[in-house]
Amino acid sequence: MTTEQNANEKAGNLENLEEFTELTVDVNPELVNICNDSGARTEEAKAIYMKSRTMIQKIVGNKTPEDRFRQRCVIATGDLSVADIMRFMHDPIPSGVEAIKKGAPIFVDINMVKAGITKAGHKSEIICVLDEDPDAEIANKYGITRTSAGFLAARDRLDGSIIAIGNAPSALIMVCKLIEKGVRPALIIGLPVGFVNAAESREMLRNLSIPVPSISCVGTRGGTPMAVACVNELVAIARESEE
Repeated sequence: MTTEQNANEKAGNLENLEEFTELTVDVNPELVNICNDSGARTEEAKAIYMKSRTMIQKIVGNKTPEDRFRQRCVIATGDLSVADIMRFMHDPIPSGVEAIKKGAPIFVDINMVKAGITKAGHKSEIICVLDEDPDAEIANKYGITRTSAGFLAARDRLDGSIIAIGNAPSALIMVCKLIEKGVRPALIIGLPVGFVNAAESREMLRNLSIPVPSISCVGTRGGTPMAVACVNELVAIARESEE
């Protein structure tokens, strides 16, 4: 059998798509109807999201706005213990929600964070700072990381923005330095991950001399899933407040 014939036979076997499209969860119409998460657009996606959310609400709690972020980060990581390590400083949720409603830009450290943030339900531009120093001129000139250089390049546009860092501790350190020099973002989601400067950069964020609203965590954990989860929860709350 030729390669072309083999490909045609495989294509023919896929003509009946119904055998591949059985839903992977039971759909509770009541839960699906109340799902307003912009990232869940189909019946199956809404059912999965609401089943997870309802389950985690019972474990983490569901009394405060902060609980909603803990829930979402637990779902994003599959790790119940992250609920205990999250820290919320200087009323970050109202600040972040208001910024989303105003369409403030969202600056992120890496494209993975940008890709994970929902594009629906808000008008904010999502900007990866790697694109702010595309040829790494600043990074190479000063020998700093590309993410640090990106935030340095974007320094004049950070006021009133949301900054979400899910990978690079060096980027969060740079943002902290810029804040000490007068930059004023609306909210910093500082959740870089790792064993070199991750915990230290977040501690620096929480101890800034200027009280900037922030969401962070303690220890070495963190990462893109948590940073994305926090931004997407802000979008969800902003949408609810306008309905």
